[in-house]
Amino acid sequence: MKPQVVLSVEQALTMTYATLRFVHLGWRVIKIEPTPIEGRKSRGDPNRYIGRPVAGEDRRSYFVAPNVGKEAVAIDLKQKEGQALLKRLIQELRADVFCTNTLPARHKPLGIDYQTLCQVKKDLIWCCISAMGLDHPDVPGYDPVMQALCGYMDLTGHPDGPPLQCGPPLVDLKAGDEAFLQIILALMERSETGRGKQIDISMAQAAVSWLQTFLPMLDMGSPPAELKRSGNEHRQFIPVNAYRTNDGFVYMAIGSDAQWSRITQTPMFKSLDQDRFATNEGRRKDKAELHQAIGTITRKHSSAEVSEVLTGAAIPHSPITPIEEVPNLPFVASNTLKTTTPDGRTVRLPPPAVPTDHLNQIKGNLPFAPAYGEHTDSILAEAGLSPSEIASLRERKIVT
Repeated sequence: MKPQVVLSVEQALTMTYATLRFVHLGWRVIKIEPTPIEGRKSRGDPNRYIGRPVAGEDRRSYFVAPNVGKEAVAIDLKQKEGQALLKRLIQELRADVFCTNTLPARHKPLGIDYQTLCQVKKDLIWCCISAMGLDHPDVPGYDPVMQALCGYMDLTGHPDGPPLQCGPPLVDLKAGDEAFLQIILALMERSETGRGKQIDISMAQAAVSWLQTFLPMLDMGSPPAELKRSGNEHRQFIPVNAYRTNDGFVYMAIGSDAQWSRITQTPMFKSLDQDRFATNEGRRKDKAELHQAIGTITRKHSSAEVSEVLTGAAIPHSPITPIEEVPNLPFVASNTLKTTTPDGRTVRLPPPAVPTDHLNQIKGNLPFAPAYGEHTDSILAEAGLSPSEIASLRERKIVT
C-alpha cells in the first residue's frame, strides 16, 4: 500500500498512538491542534505539558514518543474560517484519512463530523475514537476510567486488596490499535469500491472485547468470585505465579500436565511429584498448599539456579525485569527506535509491534516530536496560501 496522508485532530494518547503506527509505515501524519485559549497557559495537546521538560515547555517527556515523525499545525476550528481551512487542507494535500478523538458532541460544531468532511472528499476514510462511540456523544473517557467501567479493575490486584488499574494504559492502546487496523481495512476496501468510510471506535467496547476468558465463563457455571482479582496467579492454570528466591523473584507458568511432569522430574522439584498434583484440577484443589510448597523450594535457591532448572525442563519462566532494564533486553535493544532532541540527545523509543520496510530504510531513526504549530506556515503554503494570506490568518487568530 502506497504512503497515505493522514490529518488528525488528536490529543492525549489513544488516537495519537494509532497515528504513530502510520508514521512507522512511512505515511505522512499531520497533527491538528487548537489555537491558544485566552487565560490558559498551555497550548494544544494537553500531553505536551506532562512529564519532564525535554525541548522547551511544549515538548515534555510524556508527549514525545507517540508524536515522533509527525507534523503539527494549529487551527481554530471554532471559527468558520478555520473549518474552511481544514477543508482546503483535505483537498489540496489530497488527504486519505481523517482521524479524531475529540468528544463526539463537538464534531459538528467544529466541522469535523463525517457528514461534513465526506462532502469535501468523497473517498475520505474518517475515524473517531471516543469513550463509548458516536451513540454516546457526551461521554468523556480516559483509560483508567474505562478500566474501571469495563471490569478491568475488578480483575486486577490481590484478592484481599483494593481494585487496581493495569500498569500500561491498555484501553488507550487497544483502541488505538483497533483504529489502525480498521483504517487499513477501509483503505483496502476503498481500493476496490472507490468509496470512503466512517469508522466509529468505542474505547469501552474495544476494552470489553478483550474479556474473552472472563465474560463467557459466567454463562458456563463460573461464579464471579472465580474470575475476580487473583494477584499474580492464573485463575485456571496451576501453578502460575511469582515465587520468591533468595535474591529476587521468578515467575513461572505451568500450562499443561506434561509441563508439570517435566518439572517434577528435576531434583529441585522432585518432592512435588505426587499423584494428587498430576492433573491441573488436582493442583487447583490444593493450590494454596502447592504455591506454598513451591515457594519454600525456590527460597532456598538463587533466581539464576531456579531459572537454570526451569530452562532445562522447558518451563516458561522469567525474572521480574525492572522497567529500567527493559530497553537492554536483547530482543528490545536490537529493534529499538530512536529520535534525537533539538540539543542532540538520543532518546530510545519502544520498538514497533512489527518491523516495517520504512523503519528499516531509515534505520529506526525518527524525526523528533514537533513543537506546537511548528509546521503551520509550511503546510499552509503547500496548500496554496500566500505569505500575506497566512499572515492575515495569524493576525485574526485563525492559525498559530
